[in-house]
Amino acid sequence: MQQSNKTRLEELAQFLRTRRARISPEQAGLPSGGRRRTPGLRRGEVAQLSGVSVDWYTWLEQAREIQVSSQVLENIARALQLDSNERKHLFLLALQQLPADLTPIEDTVNPTLQSFLDLQGTSPAYVTDQRLNIVAWNKMASLIYGDYDAMSSRERNTVWRTFTSRYVRELLQANWEKHARHRLAHFRASYGKFAGDPWWMELIGDLNQVSEEFRSWWPQHDVLNGPEGKKINHHPTAGLLIFDQISFLVSDSPHLTVTINIPTDGSDMVSKLKKLLDE
Repeated sequence: MQQSNKTRLEELAQFLRTRRARISPEQAGLPSGGRRRTPGLRRGEVAQLSGVSVDWYTWLEQAREIQVSSQVLENIARALQLDSNERKHLFLLALQQLPADLTPIEDTVNPTLQSFLDLQGTSPAYVTDQRLNIVAWNKMASLIYGDYDAMSSRERNTVWRTFTSRYVRELLQANWEKHARHRLAHFRASYGKFAGDPWWMELIGDLNQVSEEFRSWWPQHDVLNGPEGKKINHHPTAGLLIFDQISFLVSDSPHLTVTINIPTDGSDMVSKLKKLLDE
């Protein structure tokens, strides 16, 4: 076990022991069981309240490297009557991530970030959240990929749009499958943080209903993060457009990703895009 991981698990074990020691059986709704050598709940009582075996919970407090699920952590948090800050700390120590309901979902960005998008000019630029919803964009992105202002929130989800929009298929043509598989693998990687969440389950269920490709590819469990690289689009009026793609996280909102598609060098693309902006 690496030293950093060992230290994290030891911190988790100590945290659990201190939280257990401060709760009396009566507070947990259990009989007192007479005098106790140490204050608080016994390991077996926490295990009982959490729905796990005594051995498993003991290993957790012994800083052993064992598998822990979000659901079990939720049970432990309830058993130990953790407040919101303690629950967050528990998840960070055990899984190195926040509980799903503490991960912000936003449909707006701050004015500075929107100004940054607008300054990209002929480079289509947009912001996605962890659900792969488009939450902000510049004018060029709308001119190339569709009028986001006129779309519903479901239509601004890039996975839904990829698998259901005829316009996207025509824009990508022969490159549609490569793009769709990449988008789906990115979605699957994000879904790992929110497995079982009602919003995700509803979208996945609806995609299974409307897209044969989604039904076929979703069970393959492909996962991927990062930009697609070169993007080839066939715009209905501007014609062939080729972009190099770059993506990065927003430092003060790391759940948001900025994507910029930069016109490739050595072509008349910039003049095409300027003409599109002026129309």
